[in-house]
Amino acid sequence: MVRNQKINNTILELVGQTPIVQLHKITKDLKGAYFAKLESFNPGHSAKDRIAIHIIENAEKKGIIKPGDTIVETTSGNTGFSLAMISMVKGYRCILAVSSKSSQDKIDMLKTMGAEVHICPANVAADDPRSYYEVAKRIHKETPDSVYINQYFNELNSDAHYHSTGPEIWEQTEGKVTHIVVASGTGGTISGIGKYLKEQNKNVQVLAVDAFGSILKKYHETREIDEREIFPYRIEGLGKNLIPTATNFDVIDFYEKVTDKDAALKAREIVTKEGIFPGYTSGAVMQATEQYANKGFFNEDSFVVLVFPDHGSRYMNKIYSDAWMEAQGFMKEELNGVVKQEA
Repeated sequence: MVRNQKINNTILELVGQTPIVQLHKITKDLKGAYFAKLESFNPGHSAKDRIAIHIIENAEKKGIIKPGDTIVETTSGNTGFSLAMISMVKGYRCILAVSSKSSQDKIDMLKTMGAEVHICPANVAADDPRSYYEVAKRIHKETPDSVYINQYFNELNSDAHYHSTGPEIWEQTEGKVTHIVVASGTGGTISGIGKYLKEQNKNVQVLAVDAFGSILKKYHETREIDEREIFPYRIEGLGKNLIPTATNFDVIDFYEKVTDKDAALKAREIVTKEGIFPGYTSGAVMQATEQYANKGFFNEDSFVVLVFPDHGSRYMNKIYSDAWMEAQGFMKEELNGVVKQEA
């Protein structure tokens, strides 16, 4: 089938309008119908393209940024790639403070896209001067004509998804969606989508995914920060050791935590059963969906949309590396893949 599609002026015009694909084999034992929103079809291969272009274009309209200025941001990799891509097209300098937890693939991509990358230790407090939050703030203060995107505390983060991803899901599902399952990191994606869908149908359930080692689930339930919840974990772009104001906890119905191991193995299972090559966080979303199903959240009439935020190519040295998986103790016998050694 040949699709009619206009010639685009730049790659940035390809942001949004990502496809939804029904899941079959991996969900065959679950009640209801399940569909993946594939954000890897954005030109920067992740959902973060949406917020990056939205925030930058708003800054341009307000005269806050002009060609030659510098964009500074805190990122686990995906937002950084989106910003670097946009900077290349629009003529900005890009400086990124990146968590050391980010895969080497992501870091290499950022450098290839022309970004100046500062790698910061992942397992330090958010207010530690070495944290990627504080490093980005310092770089912003020290860099003339710079703009700090500040996705964790920028209301335009969720606004981008309210005006794009949410309406797309509603239209693509013809209003049939009953549940949405989304990873909660900065909270922009789940908050924007959740707000829009609940405005269309207040009965839509917004189900968040969190990581063990993160404080978000307990904060949602108690509105208190429990630092005893904080410990190192491996999943990127999911969970937090601080509370981002970009998260609207009022539109989220429930949180479910997943383990590093379960999320990694589930991502690899998605590949073998659906032919979709998902990122680490997508594995977490799929794992959480199964856990929600096992707790009775869905019935035969459920129409469940899972947001798969990025592409597996960014994790080749992590979850798709047998050596890395074995080093983490993630059960060698469960790994998929066939390697033939020629004589």
